[in-house]
Amino acid sequence: MDLRDNNSAKIRLSDGRYLAYKERGVPKEKSNYRIIFVHGFDGRKERDFLAPQEVMKKMGIYIVQYDRAGYGESDPNPKRSLRSEASDIEELADNLHLGSKFYIICSSMGCYPTWSCIKHTPHRLAGVAFVVPIVNYQWPSLPHNLTKDDQRKKDYWWMTMTAKYVPKLLQWWAIRKTSSTKDPKTTYFTSKDLEIIKNIPGFQGFSPEKLRKRSIFNNLCSDLVVAFSRWDFDPLVLSNPFPENGQSCVHIWQGSEDKVTNLKLQRHIAERLPWIQYHEVPNNGHLLIYDTTVCEAILRSLLIGETPPSYSTNS
Repeated sequence: MDLRDNNSAKIRLSDGRYLAYKERGVPKEKSNYRIIFVHGFDGRKERDFLAPQEVMKKMGIYIVQYDRAGYGESDPNPKRSLRSEASDIEELADNLHLGSKFYIICSSMGCYPTWSCIKHTPHRLAGVAFVVPIVNYQWPSLPHNLTKDDQRKKDYWWMTMTAKYVPKLLQWWAIRKTSSTKDPKTTYFTSKDLEIIKNIPGFQGFSPEKLRKRSIFNNLCSDLVVAFSRWDFDPLVLSNPFPENGQSCVHIWQGSEDKVTNLKLQRHIAERLPWIQYHEVPNNGHLLIYDTTVCEAILRSLLIGETPPSYSTNS
């Protein structure tokens, strides 16, 4: 079922919730490649994956960007889980008639739903590009020597436990932090990231006013808890979801200066899972999806196996 409200297209899911989405690129019926883009924490469908329009037109690329549960114009999911996030993606593909297989490009915390797709619905995937994916420090196979001194591990654990058991304390802390005279973005973003933010029209981070809205804050807590709590599987022991393909169909793209994710962990994941092709973008941080040159490289690598030599890989 396809509905429209406030100029946004929506589908109705099997549990009655609505997901809002927008379409980009060439018309779906004329496309060679069909991609679902999965946004990250505090994201929304309007935050484009900035691939050049002329490239998408020439290659015949159709992209659908959707508001994950509780974000933007999509209904919240009080039963959010790893499986529900993967199910939302599969139902979106079915409602939009994307075919038996489709590609996924995901960014940051939008990557945990994609890991769930690899685990639970690999038969629906044509290929995957993880862009600066979050790492859950509770994955059992992560080596202790790479995580023991990582402050992010402690921060994510504290925020997850507080979001789960004392959300009002987390809300107070987050409002206080965003109200500080020191810009909190400098904690998580590199100078390159901050330069990118200046050039993104309407880029909105966290603000005290936004965090005071109960529905928004509750959804952020829900997303955080699922992303960083214990999962029902360990990604580091997954088998290749595309054993029949001669080349790698799963990619990780990582900025070498990223402050949000641990570079050594990303390299370790790529080493543990040889069916993942790893690309490291020098002198870049967490906001790779807003770099048009990188976005074009992601598309060419994912869809036609072409990667510019300027990005180091494990191929």
